[in-house]
Amino acid sequence: MDEMDEFVESPEDQRREDPPATGLASRRVEAGREGEFEEWVSGILGAVKGFPGYLGSDVLRPKDAEDDEYRIIYRFDHASNLERWEESEERRRWLDRAEPLVREQTIHRLTGLETWFTLPARAGEPAPPRYKMAVVTWLAVFPTVLVIFTLFGPLLNLLPTVLRTLVFTLTMVTLMTYLIMPRMTRLFSFWLYPKD
Repeated sequence: MDEMDEFVESPEDQRREDPPATGLASRRVEAGREGEFEEWVSGILGAVKGFPGYLGSDVLRPKDAEDDEYRIIYRFDHASNLERWEESEERRRWLDRAEPLVREQTIHRLTGLETWFTLPARAGEPAPPRYKMAVVTWLAVFPTVLVIFTLFGPLLNLLPTVLRTLVFTLTMVTLMTYLIMPRMTRLFSFWLYPKD
C-alpha cells in the first residue's frame, strides 16, 4: 500500500470514537412562568424522541418554592446523534420558544463512564477525576460479577461462548447503568464530589 493512501478507520475504531453521550440542560425559570415552561418541556421531549439514537430522558424539577431550576437529562446511543439533535433546526425552534420563559441556562455534554457519575442534585457539574470513577466502577463490578458467576455460572457454562458472553454482558451493562451505578454514585458522593 502506498504511504499516500488515505487511512480508513475500521467500524470498531469509529464506534470507539463515537461513544454513548448524555446532554444536561439546566434552566432557571422566570417566576410565574412555570406552567408554560412545563408545556415547553413536554413539547421538546416529544420532539427529541423522533431523533436517531435517542435512548430516553429525565426531568428533575425544583424541590421547593424557593428553587426555580429545572434540569433535563437526555441520553443518546452515540455522541454524533446527540450532536445531530443539538445542531438541528427543530431544537433551535424549541430553544427560541423557551427564551421568554427562562432567565438563565447552562448546557453540558457527557460521554463514556462519566455518564454513570451524574448525581441528580449536581447535574451539570464536571465529572469526577477518572481515577475516582475507575475505583468506584471496580468496587461495583467485582461483587456484581462474583454474584452472577456464583448464582448463574453453572447455567451460563451450558451456553456456547458467544451466547454466554452476550447474556453476561447484557446483564452487567443493564444492572450497572440502571441499578448499581446510580446507587454507588450516591453512596460515594462524599469522595467523588467533595465539598470545597
